[in-house]
Amino acid sequence: MNSLTGTSGLLAVTSGCRKFHDPQPGLPVNTESKFASRVFLIAGILGIIALAPQYFLAGKVGFGMPGPIDRPEYFYGFVGVALVWQFACILISRDVMRYRPFMPILVLEKLSFGVPVVLLYLQGRIGTDILAGGCMDLTLALFFLLAYRATAPDASRAVAAA
Repeated sequence: MNSLTGTSGLLAVTSGCRKFHDPQPGLPVNTESKFASRVFLIAGILGIIALAPQYFLAGKVGFGMPGPIDRPEYFYGFVGVALVWQFACILISRDVMRYRPFMPILVLEKLSFGVPVVLLYLQGRIGTDILAGGCMDLTLALFFLLAYRATAPDASRAVAAA
């Protein structure tokens, strides 16, 4: 509880601000929503930490691997699009029920990197450092699926449990 404003939350600066993890005012927040919110917030923050520095590392990427980056527009395009999706994760974390329809799309976003990385590793075309990033994305894809299932409407959850 913030003694200055009488509110709690990460972004509550004044009493008129909406708290970061509150969905829409007046709606109950359940454990499943909190789980989903945390999953997407953590994924977004980790993604930004991993991707943003790559804008400044184009000359270092691929060091020790065959061939330099000869098409920088592909490199910067990949980093830019991937970075935008991290902000989508943070947006979803703010109101998981409202943005729930985007969750399967985020699963695909994580699979679109994770699956090819595993296949490339099995072919001997990439190292374990890149494999670690791909496995992280596959793990996040699993957590996104769990969050999607956890935030299903009560009737859907009852059918899935039966």
